[in-house]
Amino acid sequence: MKDIAIYGGGGFSKEVACLINRINEKEPTWNFIGFFNRDSKIGEANKYGKVLGDVPELNEWKSELNIVIAIGNPESVFKVANEIKNENIVFPNLFAPDTVFLDKDNITFGKGNIICTGCLFSCNVSIGDFNIFNGMINIGHDVTVGDFNSLMPSVRIAGNVSIGNRNFFGVSSVVLQQIKIGNRVRLGASSVLMTKVKDGNTYMGNPATILKF
Repeated sequence: MKDIAIYGGGGFSKEVACLINRINEKEPTWNFIGFFNRDSKIGEANKYGKVLGDVPELNEWKSELNIVIAIGNPESVFKVANEIKNENIVFPNLFAPDTVFLDKDNITFGKGNIICTGCLFSCNVSIGDFNIFNGMINIGHDVTVGDFNSLMPSVRIAGNVSIGNRNFFGVSSVVLQQIKIGNRVRLGASSVLMTKVKDGNTYMGNPATILKF
């Protein structure tokens, strides 16, 4: 089995540890060695494993190690991924055993993606790098997703939607068909996006409108 560790110290990192256990129950794949994060001391532990260090320790790691970045904030994932420079570090995709692909031959994934339980991907779908699909998510036909996006539980993305980079989709939010989303957009929980959006803004409601702070 291949060595794997999780970067992150919050609740989602524990969920990803459980996901690794579920994958191993289906087919022994991963040897989970612990966590890395910047908010805990080396040796601190939770129910699932011990903290082994932070990015400096990863950048000095001498053997091949698979790392999953389990942080819900897209900007934090982007930062950590770009701080890790060690060629011994590999970023695998993790797929829950119950993930559904309507046409597995016509879907592509980059690296570092996390697909939690109950997700469904339709046909002709393209997924980039370091995206989080945090459970019970439906991705429609002909959808493209860029890099460093976080989709919270029960998000629904309809057909022919295009999503750029570093976007956040709140719990149970919906994007209707043919919408194009650029970069750094935040869609609030249970919001329904029906029109085009501007980069770097937050949208909430049904229909979703821009939220001004």
